[in-house]
Amino acid sequence: MTEIKACLFDLDGVLVDTAKYHYIAWKELAESLGFPFTERDNERLKGVSRVASLNILLEIGGLTLPEEEKTQLADRKNNRYVEYIAKMDSSEILPGALEFLKECREQGIKVALGSASKNAMTILNNTGLTPYFDAIIDGTHTSAAKPDPEVFLLGAQALEVLPEHCVVFEDAEAGIEAATRAGMFSVGIGSPETLNAANIVVPSLQQLSVSSLRESFATI
Repeated sequence: MTEIKACLFDLDGVLVDTAKYHYIAWKELAESLGFPFTERDNERLKGVSRVASLNILLEIGGLTLPEEEKTQLADRKNNRYVEYIAKMDSSEILPGALEFLKECREQGIKVALGSASKNAMTILNNTGLTPYFDAIIDGTHTSAAKPDPEVFLLGAQALEVLPEHCVVFEDAEAGIEAATRAGMFSVGIGSPETLNAANIVVPSLQQLSVSSLRESFATI
């Protein structure tokens, strides 16, 4: 029987509450460009790289800009986002996340981060989560954005675990697709309507334990 040997976690919206800061920063940028940006629009940006997110935002606003200006706008958004996350602390770890990470380690399951964020280390250090990871793969290590499976395949490689023994935790459709393309079991964190392609979906890690995860994993 195939067993779980590694758990790979997205960061924003899965372990910590940073998704709101991305939304605020993108919303501020959109409004400065003269168009509204809603929470529904923001769903399209989840799990997507900064450059790809900017392209989606400009598409929403009906704008076509030269690459140099797009680079400046992406940097402007990121600088604003960094201002927000610099003030983060452990209070912004999502319910159940720390307990689940601890349980993984107690059960001998390896743990990796698989995030598109280039600010992942700042967030992990500010919230005190860094010691719980055996490997950290973030936007500084990858060349392809989700739904490309690169980030999760690199995570499995760093942990020296085959994809079929890995479980991915994601709150974005692009992340679930990346997990599927990597040949990994996927857990959607959020809404079953949005994340219906995941193997299982839970509202948060608070509703999951390693034992219940193993039961679901055993059914595939």
